[in-house]
Amino acid sequence: MAREWIPLDAEVLSSASAVGKKERDGPFGDLFDLCDPDGRFGADTWESAESEMQRMAFQTALAKGGVRDADLGALFAGDLLNQCVGSAYGLLDFDVPYFGLYGACSTCAESLLLASCMVTHGVFSLCGAVTSSHFCSAERQYRTPLEYGSQRAPTAQWTVTGAGAFLVGKRQKRTKNDGRGAFVRITGGLPGRVIEKGVSDVGNMGAAMAPAAADTLVRFFQATGRSPEGYDLIVTGDLGFEGGTLLCDLMRAQGYSLAERYADCGRMIYHRREQDVHGGGSGCGCSAVLLSAHLLPSLQRGELSRILFLATGAMMSPDSIKQGGDIPAVAHLLELQGPNAGETLEEKGEAAHE
Repeated sequence: MAREWIPLDAEVLSSASAVGKKERDGPFGDLFDLCDPDGRFGADTWESAESEMQRMAFQTALAKGGVRDADLGALFAGDLLNQCVGSAYGLLDFDVPYFGLYGACSTCAESLLLASCMVTHGVFSLCGAVTSSHFCSAERQYRTPLEYGSQRAPTAQWTVTGAGAFLVGKRQKRTKNDGRGAFVRITGGLPGRVIEKGVSDVGNMGAAMAPAAADTLVRFFQATGRSPEGYDLIVTGDLGFEGGTLLCDLMRAQGYSLAERYADCGRMIYHRREQDVHGGGSGCGCSAVLLSAHLLPSLQRGELSRILFLATGAMMSPDSIKQGGDIPAVAHLLELQGPNAGETLEEKGEAAHE
């Protein structure tokens, strides 16, 4: 097996989501833990609102997991703002060693991948992974302040106002009667490579990110010998309608048909026409809140057995946009398995060898 594929033995002990009004009005609105109708979360600025949203999501995840912040060995967190200030200020008061990450919209998968590696190999027994985005703070940084009233391109995506927080621990062997329940497992991961294919249109992030998603997926299937048919769902982070279609075309050209197994968080989180989101949703919070509120519970209940979760990120900066640079992107992959899905493919192979 190629060295890029990382077998993991972690589980998601708890998670929480916090969103704004537009997200609450979407198809999964009733599933989110917290919502602030005006998106300010009691703060005076949009950037401070994003920090407070992160704080509330992480505090809720701790409460749901029944643990204290001091019980965590490390916290992996990031957002879209310069120097990740949304995370740094939002998590300032927690007694946890902090790793700031910037993976753009791929940060949810990146933070979970790093947290899972740490607990799998015994560096820490428990880690946190947190990420967020906010429509108003992202517009101000990457495009124009809301007061400017600029027109959005048909392919443009709407940055999700949302924060997702996760607690990750090493998988514990359980019996059916031990009373501790069972959790969704993170059974493997594949880090993404930075890919750039000449797309410079900041109004079409899906086109910039789709080649990175295809690169990671193809490498995964080649490294493991698996195929799309082995999974109930293959979920990308926020390619939206344009990027999702392009990804399916790119994968088909490589001999892989995603077909009905494919879904994208940017397509799912809003009602496309009723909410006027053009190309769909985007932002770090997009995949994070849907993973917490929808995908993990579906795995927990047995509605899904195994999925691939592939968060994608466009790695441009405000300055690179002004300079007209092409947009590099990255996509990190996680393999998630429900508690009743049985052995992983690696475990089956080890058992057969024994």
